[in-house]
Amino acid sequence: MQRLTSSGMHDARIVAEECPVALVYDGTTVAVLMATPTDLTDLAQGFSLTEGIIRDIGEIAELSVVSGPDGIELRLWLRPDAGRRLKERRRRLVGPTGCGLCGIDSLREAGRIVQPVEHWVCLTSEQIGTAIAALSDTQVLNHRTHATHAAGFFEPDRGAMLVREDVGRHNALDKLAGALAMEGRSGCTGAVILTSRISVEMVQKTAAIGAGIVVGMSAPTALAVRTAEASGITLVGIARGNEFEIFSHPRRVSSLTAAERP
Repeated sequence: MQRLTSSGMHDARIVAEECPVALVYDGTTVAVLMATPTDLTDLAQGFSLTEGIIRDIGEIAELSVVSGPDGIELRLWLRPDAGRRLKERRRRLVGPTGCGLCGIDSLREAGRIVQPVEHWVCLTSEQIGTAIAALSDTQVLNHRTHATHAAGFFEPDRGAMLVREDVGRHNALDKLAGALAMEGRSGCTGAVILTSRISVEMVQKTAAIGAGIVVGMSAPTALAVRTAEASGITLVGIARGNEFEIFSHPRRVSSLTAAERP
């Protein structure tokens, strides 16, 4: 895209794309997101899982990506049991990029505490630093545009990190959830690593993935910390290399000494 610099030079810059993406279940629009139009199958499946619309991706009978003049529709047809559950929820989610809770018709639903997650792994300070570096290195779209968030899944026993990017931090995490489900990988074997701040809905989505650890490069909110504490999730924030702060369940970070553990 053409731009004019402060020094008066004309040149071009690659900018991130975003467009309206509608999630349509059994013919009814349930959510409209502003999203980066990549990995949309992952987004559809991950959103369905983290928002509790389905329990596993086998409950999706059919999924198609349909482009139109006004945006993109992700059309999902659910198997009968999942379709009935969705109708019973009486919930509508319509939100812009920066919001993960718009359209919820219950204050209790907004602050829901999920079931405690299983935790199979612990991380050392060095592994957290490795995960942060790996996420930064694999942000292909952000390296080109400087305008996207990323969510990664780090497993200490694996060399590679699974990463998804999007202009919206919630969308990036949903894409990651969908990608993990497609590969049949369990969230309890690793940690979710985020470039963004950790708000309550990011903790809720982490719990839906089944991960016991979430690490963010920015700070968490107070409600996110309370939700992580109640859900059995280790929340690590303000992560910069090997430096970070632990806000809940510190025992899963093995660098702490016995005196520092509550």
